[in-house]
Amino acid sequence: MGGANGAQRPAGWRVLRGHSADMWYLALSVMLELLAVAVLVLCAIAGLVLVPLGLPGLWIMVLGVLGYGWLTEFRSVGVWTIAVVVGLAFLGEIVEAWVGFRFAQRYGGSRRAAWGALIGGIVGAVIGVPVPVLGSVVGAFAGAFAGAVLFEYLTSRNPTVAVSAGWGAVVGRAAAAASKVGIGLMIAILSAAAVIRA
Repeated sequence: MGGANGAQRPAGWRVLRGHSADMWYLALSVMLELLAVAVLVLCAIAGLVLVPLGLPGLWIMVLGVLGYGWLTEFRSVGVWTIAVVVGLAFLGEIVEAWVGFRFAQRYGGSRRAAWGALIGGIVGAVIGVPVPVLGSVVGAFAGAFAGAVLFEYLTSRNPTVAVSAGWGAVVGRAAAAASKVGIGLMIAILSAAAVIRA
């Protein structure tokens, strides 16, 4: 067969061209797989680091799973895996709110102290965000303490009970962070299982 300038191409030219395309496709597939694994691993590590800081680490991990699925054409990440990961992230948020709420009550606070711990923790985390790295953590703990103390004091007018409820809120915040890290580890294990299945 003649080329554009009339020269003859070798008989095996089409085979070589097809082989070259296969090699490029294989190389691209390997690079996408490595990129997908890198996205998943980085999101998992970042998520586990962010959770104790009071930041949305579980949701970063969910995005990592979705990114991995998208980059691998959802071969090993299906609807079931995504539903479980999103469900675990929601569970983490519920556990965080509930544990802080319960510990404020366990340490002698009223329901108002528990609500104060919840509201104060959220407000403190938001106020602390501008301070790099630990601002939101310190803000969340301080806010939970202050909210529980304030709400309990307004109810009972007893400073001892109010401070006790505040300490309960701080302990609850720490227990909630530990619970969310545990849930983050479950998401990481599901992520690793998706990579192994691929």
